[in-house]
Amino acid sequence: MILQDWWFTTLLGIKEPIREPLRGHLKTDVLIVGAGVAGLSAALCLVGSGKKVVLVDKNICGGSSTGKSAGFLTPDSELELSQLLRKYGTDGARDLWGVAAKGVEIMVDNIKKHKIECDLQVQDCLFLGKGASGWKDVQDEVESRKKLGYSSKVYTESEVPSVIGSNAYSGAVRYSGTYGVNPLLYAQGIKQVLLDNGIEIFESSEVLSWEGHTVYTHLGSVTADQIIFCIDKPKPEITKYHQSVYHAQTFLSISEPLGNDDIAKLFPQEPLQCWDSDLIYTYFRLTGGKRLLVGGGDILTTYAKNDTTTPRVIDHVIHELKEKIPSIRPLRFIQYWQGRIDMTRDLVPTVLLDPEHPWAHFVLGCVGLPWGTFCGNFVAKNVLDEQELDSEKYYRYFSPNRKFVIPLWMESILGKRLVFTINNAWAKYKQKDVSAKP
Repeated sequence: MILQDWWFTTLLGIKEPIREPLRGHLKTDVLIVGAGVAGLSAALCLVGSGKKVVLVDKNICGGSSTGKSAGFLTPDSELELSQLLRKYGTDGARDLWGVAAKGVEIMVDNIKKHKIECDLQVQDCLFLGKGASGWKDVQDEVESRKKLGYSSKVYTESEVPSVIGSNAYSGAVRYSGTYGVNPLLYAQGIKQVLLDNGIEIFESSEVLSWEGHTVYTHLGSVTADQIIFCIDKPKPEITKYHQSVYHAQTFLSISEPLGNDDIAKLFPQEPLQCWDSDLIYTYFRLTGGKRLLVGGGDILTTYAKNDTTTPRVIDHVIHELKEKIPSIRPLRFIQYWQGRIDMTRDLVPTVLLDPEHPWAHFVLGCVGLPWGTFCGNFVAKNVLDEQELDSEKYYRYFSPNRKFVIPLWMESILGKRLVFTINNAWAKYKQKDVSAKP
């Protein structure tokens, strides 16, 4: 395998070139810093508002976390519904599941409305249990979905092979309304929509600092009435809330194309997007080009400070998956890549209006494309002061001052990596925090 992001490979041949970097000084009504799904969603929300909008990014649109993701469009972004229910109760779980579900809806509507060619695949989710604990996780998810009125279909151990070519799983739960997408082509498609609607976009323009209403890049600056920061890996000179965010390193690989017979053995009914019940879970789906996309990691590298670039981790993930699914054992994987996806201590985004600079909005730590899409749209609507939003509720869910089992001050003793790891596991499997419910 070669170290190369498959989504970047698919950009070859598209017409839209990289935008020129920002040079000189501009004035605008709204500046958006960061052109991942959150920043692009914010910009698209402002189209037709009558406001002048400028969008800057240190890479290309979608070139960071967005363009390194697996392209799963599902409300399950690290936190299952049963985990949200345990932590937030019925109303809170419905609110936060609705956040990610709304993000999925926005993205799919954008793709259809603007006819964006980004390999949109209609694929049900299949959550696979491993062992006795995994079967319990499946049952918990089914019961949670019943409690909140969401439909699903459960498969026992003997029934799982009817939907996936494996006898290695103890059960599964399936539900619809989910999709797969090429995330980088989606970002580039939204970029073209924004350009067509008069929004100025500058790529290769990292914001190095900001003061008052003005941000500075290496070649220019922008002064704006309102600034929306939708950034990953935030630096201390940009915001003190950089402490709210860490990252998880994941690995992805893409296979050679599968034949129709191979697909029928892997997915006897129809292609599904799948992940298992492990803490560091394996996930996979079929692309429109009939390639198998596989992702995962291990405990040693998931929270590592620096990138791991060798294929060791993804080779092991692929080997383990092949042991469970015999039909894919001959399949060759041709490219792999790693990505550091931003997250918070409890895997719920941080979104805020800076109390010291009430014209500056921040969207940080969005794990999953739907969460980022909702949060960018949400903040843009607050810039427009749309009254129908229940803003107080969501700002409380996404507050940077949420409770954690190990407090922030302990990071100076134990280190940020260890504290984040423990808080992540606690939030996912143990935490009950009804005080976070509005």
